[in-house]
Amino acid sequence: MKTLKYSLYFVLCCFVLLFAACEPKGLKQEDVFIQEGALEEMLAAENPEGYKIYALNEFLDTFMTEQGNFASDTCPYRERSYDAAHDLYLYSVDTLPTNGKGIYIRGRVTTDDYAGNFYKSLVIQQIVDDQQQNLRISVDLGSGGGMYQMGQEIIIRCNGLAVGRYANQPQLCVPSYNNNIYAMNASQKVGWCPGRIPNPVFRRATRMIGTPDTTKLQYDELTLAELFEELPLKPTTDAAGMDKVRKADGRLVRIKNVHFTGEFDDNGTLAKCDTLHPDSSSNANVFAPTTNNIGYPQSRVIAHGSQKMMCSCSEYAKFAYYYIPGADRHGVADCPQYSGTVTGILGWYLDKASDMATNKLDGYEWSVTPRGIPGIGVADIQMVNDHDDPWIPKEFDPKDYQ
Repeated sequence: MKTLKYSLYFVLCCFVLLFAACEPKGLKQEDVFIQEGALEEMLAAENPEGYKIYALNEFLDTFMTEQGNFASDTCPYRERSYDAAHDLYLYSVDTLPTNGKGIYIRGRVTTDDYAGNFYKSLVIQQIVDDQQQNLRISVDLGSGGGMYQMGQEIIIRCNGLAVGRYANQPQLCVPSYNNNIYAMNASQKVGWCPGRIPNPVFRRATRMIGTPDTTKLQYDELTLAELFEELPLKPTTDAAGMDKVRKADGRLVRIKNVHFTGEFDDNGTLAKCDTLHPDSSSNANVFAPTTNNIGYPQSRVIAHGSQKMMCSCSEYAKFAYYYIPGADRHGVADCPQYSGTVTGILGWYLDKASDMATNKLDGYEWSVTPRGIPGIGVADIQMVNDHDDPWIPKEFDPKDYQ
């Protein structure tokens, strides 16, 4: 009996030791975040043929061509992407070499996806000679802000990926073919365009340098008048004009002294928002009412004097059905009473090349996309009324529409 008891003790001890050996080792900070001093050694080890870290604008100049390498007579880009009159492409894809010298970019994450306005996308910022350079990254990563937090510096090995433009906005991506024949204007949209980098591919290619530090993000604070002194409200439809707006895309800005006008862009004409239910009216006076799942970014007008610009929001954002500042179920009459700042990512969005060919550019292609509002994500919209009372976001109440 005693022999059996000791044998059982021996077997149990073996099991305990076995399970202890299988327990995963806890991660340490150095396992996740690379320190600047160790970066050069790491890059040299994984690139026996050498490597280069490109500044973001240098990366675009080196690898992103106007036509890309996916233009084809038999399998083209989407039809509406090409302006034959000026030989300009709003959509393009250039693949990057898989082998050979390592191709790297680095930058600090400026976006946050908690509020849902940057779904499966990041923007990174690099400061060169005290000036911002920025690039969008399209990545199929749910809750990307949980892993790549705002203020986190990352370095990406771009070999085997692609760089291209979606609605004229440059981004790191992979080639994607859209064959949705049921989309609105499907005949104009079927074709090649930039697509999201698969989650495991992006994670293998990306390292985090140090820990997140939002204090190192640079915000360009300026009025609309100052912004359009630096950038063309209506760029020239040539290579130089497009280069200016493409290099400005993704810039982190804080637009000062603006208010919402209660208007939206109705195909090139500004119209007043209505008070209908945002489930049924794409013109409701909230940030982003329904597009009936078409998915284009909704925009509401901000202004300072005669200068106007769009504030862009996704209908899938958590604050999409919140009233714009000064609006309520009665209308938009009080919008001019609330003024302040709108912070976010600058963009110049155009997905229809015929607007360039027929000289229909009106300046409303420019937009700022906030990362959130007070109480939901990053508080990028800060406004007060004439009595210095702060704007308190309010969601529409379905009971008001019964």
